[in-house]
Amino acid sequence: MPRSPRPGLVLLLGSALLVSGCGVSLGGEDGPSIQVYSARSYGAEQAYESFTAQTGIAVEFLNGSDAELRERLEVEGESSEADVYMTVDVANLALAAEQDLLQPVRSPELEAAVPASLRDPSGRWFGLSERARVIIYNTDDVAATDLSTYAALADARWKDRICFRTSTSAYTQSLVASFVAHDGAEKASDVIEGWMANDPQILANDPEIVRTVAAGGCAVGITNHYYVGRELAKDPDLPVGVFFPNQTTTGTHVNISGAGVTRSADDVASATTFLEWLATEGQSLFVDGNFEYPVNRSVEPVEVLKGFGEFTRDELNVGSLGRHNAEAVQLLTDAGYR
Repeated sequence: MPRSPRPGLVLLLGSALLVSGCGVSLGGEDGPSIQVYSARSYGAEQAYESFTAQTGIAVEFLNGSDAELRERLEVEGESSEADVYMTVDVANLALAAEQDLLQPVRSPELEAAVPASLRDPSGRWFGLSERARVIIYNTDDVAATDLSTYAALADARWKDRICFRTSTSAYTQSLVASFVAHDGAEKASDVIEGWMANDPQILANDPEIVRTVAAGGCAVGITNHYYVGRELAKDPDLPVGVFFPNQTTTGTHVNISGAGVTRSADDVASATTFLEWLATEGQSLFVDGNFEYPVNRSVEPVEVLKGFGEFTRDELNVGSLGRHNAEAVQLLTDAGYR
């Protein structure tokens, strides 16, 4: 049954209910509507507006962090008004599925558009954009031939020359979780301890790492590719290169921004249509503004990303990153990675 936009949405956000953020409503009061609990608050507004214009399905957003919104779903249970849960990292999506907060949907469109490694085998969540965790380097100081794998950054040649992101970052945790998934905890621990022996700078976020590498404060760093794409789009002469590690081993680690239909969804059909549209007709609109890679391999990335070249991706199902997340966090803590 169609629902009208909920007037209490903003009032909910003023309470102490786990989520701090803002609510946004796209579309009018007539016709179907869905509510999206979204940790993604950038780069796709045009996509959402186009979706509503083309389908007549209004979209309401409640914004917060991945973990906050997942916890809210858990607290609200079957009474939650959320139809879709959207994250910027797979770990919380996988955890939400394990907690039975998402329901499986069967969609030939999504199965055709999203590679198997970027979606839940049971159809509870789907990747909608892809993020490569790359090594970046100062092109005035380092050559691409100096680089090879994530683990090789433990080599003594990089002592005092590396920038990493904090251990609390979902991207750091998921990268380490991929090491555990491939090689086990002991070998993953060896890599992290080797990194820490090189006295890296631990910085608060990826943009800060890009700026520090560009300024020569670090020779190399690890970031999501799109942060470099954004900066190069503004300044093509930025002295930062992108290197895809592990090309002869596991492939470059990738993560997703993705979504699933909630267990509490009142309008499963409209929620599924939303995901299908974002992965197909709306794919470019969804990913291009944030310089992400399309999950849909029939869609071309923006020109800046084409300049990075082709690369071999890690084909590990990204859902396994969530299963190894707690172990990854413990390994980082044990190594003194803050």
